Amino acid sequence: MAPIKQKALINVDLGEGYGNLKCGPDDQLLPFIDIANIACGFHAGDPLIMSSTVRACKSRNILIGAHPGLPDLQGFGRRYMQLSPEELTAITIYQVGALKGFLDAEDVKMNHVKPHGVLYGMMCRDLDVARAVMRGVPKRVPVFGLAGTKMEEAAREEGREFWAEMYGDVKYSPDGMLVIDRIKKPWKNEEVEKHVMQQLETESVTATDGSTVHLPVKDYPLSLCCHSDSPGCVEIVKTARAVCDRFNKEHGYS
Repeated sequence: MAPIKQKALINVDLGEGYGNLKCGPDDQLLPFIDIANIACGFHAGDPLIMSSTVRACKSRNILIGAHPGLPDLQGFGRRYMQLSPEELTAITIYQVGALKGFLDAEDVKMNHVKPHGVLYGMMCRDLDVARAVMRGVPKRVPVFGLAGTKMEEAAREEGREFWAEMYGDVKYSPDGMLVIDRIKKPWKNEEVEKHVMQQLETESVTATDGSTVHLPVKDYPLSLCCHSDSPGCVEIVKTARAVCDRFNKEHGYS
């Protein structure tokens, strides 16, 4: 299999604390990322955290997107919930609008919308869910998602710009879907390096059953996602950064 045909950027979910509770070491991650997905209050995040995270990203010229999730603070947006299409559209409008307020206050453009956790997984598998969430995304704002899924199909139907994602700290099932853990498991640096390099160099990944799965990223802009709540996340992101930088240099992607 051939390497991907585009530059590999890195995105990380940030601002996922709540009140006095801190989730990830956001300040330590900022130097190594290109794009931030900021939690919008339903699975994590609150007004002060959203505001400070926007300012921190702005100071480093990091692109900022909204990271809406299911209304599930206790489960961190990683528990399945059944919502009507109208509810899914409404909670997306609500959360994206909240982040847009903080971006407007700092005169920063919204770069994209990337759904969180189980909502992301539901969109990958269920076209009606994907369509409902897409209807809540502002026009002309790109959506980050998993290529080759119902999420991509809904984006195409709605005429939305789509960015394909790969993952540095998430395993894939044999059908090419993500294995979404309620609580993130640790990764060894060498495992991250191998996992990321395989995806970039072969446009494929080794699934949980040992099979090789093709990742149809096509010619979409591409970003590799890592998570701020993974154990050892700073080392995971540093490793992913080194792999992406090496890949981009070797293939002439400036």
